[in-house]
Amino acid sequence: MPSPSPSPSEKPAGGAGEEGKLPLPKIALAPVAESAEFESLAGIEHAPGADGTLYVLEQPGRIKAVKTAASSSDKPETFLDIGDRVYSEGSEQGLLGLAFHPKYQSNGYFYVNYTTKTHTVIARYKADPASGRANAASEKVLLTFEQPFSNHNGGQLAFGPDGYLYIGTGDGGSGGDPHGNGQNKDVLLGKILRVDVDKTEGERAYGIPADNPFADGSGRQEIYAYGLRNPWRFSFDGKTGKLWAADVGQNEIEEIDLIERGGNYGWNVKEGTACYKPQKGCDAKGMTDPVWEYRHDEGQSVTGGYVYRGGSLPGLVGWYVYADYVSGKIWALRLGEDGKPENKLLLESQTNVTSFGVDGKGELYLCSPDGIFKVTAA
Repeated sequence: MPSPSPSPSEKPAGGAGEEGKLPLPKIALAPVAESAEFESLAGIEHAPGADGTLYVLEQPGRIKAVKTAASSSDKPETFLDIGDRVYSEGSEQGLLGLAFHPKYQSNGYFYVNYTTKTHTVIARYKADPASGRANAASEKVLLTFEQPFSNHNGGQLAFGPDGYLYIGTGDGGSGGDPHGNGQNKDVLLGKILRVDVDKTEGERAYGIPADNPFADGSGRQEIYAYGLRNPWRFSFDGKTGKLWAADVGQNEIEEIDLIERGGNYGWNVKEGTACYKPQKGCDAKGMTDPVWEYRHDEGQSVTGGYVYRGGSLPGLVGWYVYADYVSGKIWALRLGEDGKPENKLLLESQTNVTSFGVDGKGELYLCSPDGIFKVTAA
């Protein structure tokens, strides 16, 4: 079994950027919108062709549009309100994910991930991009699956460079994955799913990509990767197309994974690089270790971010920026030419980082109970 990765705090900020060999910048968080404008901020997304707007998720079931221009004094406007069908009583329930179709400007389609009291729902809605308003009555449910407990619902939605929709699901909740969902290829929980929203197949409101690992029926055909506990946030690198996922840990370890088709990321046999069930001597054959992990003396709930590809922080280009919800620490991670990870502490933010987002130019934002912030140079 590999030894645990070094703690994120063992290396100070500094070093060379992937492109241009520039030092990592010192960063600050510039306020974009105050917390008083929102209720239970859960995520930030942008839409193709709407570079000056961020779409912000509220767990009770609303999406609000926020202008990003420094001179803008516009108040956030409600883009969609589906609070009548969203159940958000638990801290990990509610409206959890949003992704805009790559052809949003022509078809108006976007997709959401939300919970009812008993199920996760993946649904499509239609908006008028010109007016900036969505039609709550346009719902078309693509997929539902039961959640046995209130926590570990995953939530992320994202379109990959292949045009398919990727869906993050948690292991179903409680603690320790009592139903063994992470390793069960016949259920959708504890997975990253991949579907073709531009096709329908039989009674399905979506198609199955032919190269999905279990498209032959040897497991649930929607599965792209498995062995995940609660991949709350994942993202694609806009340059390389690599899929970076942060998987929230159980008792000891938070992890960052590079997700590949058919990959098994270990849960609940393993937590990070350590055996979990059993605690010693676990059979990890065929399982993929995280590219980075940290233990709970550094933080207790990883929040996945993005590989920075913006223009305002040249030294940060090519680094994956992520955070810990509990400790508020923000780090930058990259893999060197030798494949070894390099991790730097960027900022101790003193806020609970719920989610990251990028705008149409690749600039980085985050949300927390304190509001929405842009990541800028200090």
